[in-house]
Amino acid sequence: MDNTKDQIEAIVQAVLKELGSGASAAAGSGSNGASGASSATAPSGAAVGGLVLDLPDPTTKEARAQVGVKNPMDMDGLRNLKASTGARIAVGRAGSRPTTSSLLLFQADHGVTQDAIHSEVEPEVVEKAGLFTVQSRVSDKQEFLIRPDLGRLLSDEGAKLVAEKCTKNPQVQIVVGDGLSAAAIRNNVDEILPVIEQGLKSAGISSGTPFFVKYARVGIMNSVNDIVGADVVVMLIGERPGLGVADAMSAYMGYKPTKGKTDGDRDAFCMITRNGGTNPLEAGAFIVEQVKKYLKYQASGVQLRLKISGENA
Repeated sequence: MDNTKDQIEAIVQAVLKELGSGASAAAGSGSNGASGASSATAPSGAAVGGLVLDLPDPTTKEARAQVGVKNPMDMDGLRNLKASTGARIAVGRAGSRPTTSSLLLFQADHGVTQDAIHSEVEPEVVEKAGLFTVQSRVSDKQEFLIRPDLGRLLSDEGAKLVAEKCTKNPQVQIVVGDGLSAAAIRNNVDEILPVIEQGLKSAGISSGTPFFVKYARVGIMNSVNDIVGADVVVMLIGERPGLGVADAMSAYMGYKPTKGKTDGDRDAFCMITRNGGTNPLEAGAFIVEQVKKYLKYQASGVQLRLKISGENA
């Protein structure tokens, strides 16, 4: 019993030291005169009482690939299955609960998603991409999350700036919006935007003046095109982060979007990211090909599919 108490106090001392607290005073107050182990400490990563205080980083590629199931019947099969998906499989259990490493990985990934949602796209990222900035009718991040309707409309100042700076009636208007992931814009826009612009130019398709919308929802492309009057609008926007990928971008595209147009009138190309999705360079080329179809059939969304299926019937 005394040995168990000594081990507990040694662990408490080590943890308090790591936190920068007064370890001796805090642990000693409950020692009831136990042995000298109450003053023992352990450096970071050391084993105290047979327990390791610091665990390996669970977010590394190698750690994610580890099989957590104890004594599986087919270890190779589990490794192959785990390598085939980003889903959280073969993580093992600690009784009825997840293992510590599995829980820590979940919390770490969840923290990344929260950072992506709540952070802002830095002005230098926008400037480097050669974009000017306007804002939706949302006033701050909290309102953006609870009022998606306001994120679908340009502010009065934003509408005025778009009217002043943008070329009218281009064949294609490119709009970049933060959406639900600032990381998506930060990590992908510098690669995908030049590919789209160069691809359109090579195809002889005119494009307007691209710009960035802060606190943007997909539907803002209708509000934009009521001012610009483009044949096609391409909206590059941050996707809602997942626990595996938090920097994925989507491209929403529509033929002559305007007030009242819905998701049925648009097409979406999702999961544009170097982190397990479609490479931004490849995605840019695909978007240009899709624009060509819109201009050929003068339709998008459901209407585009009906026209193509009718042609092939």
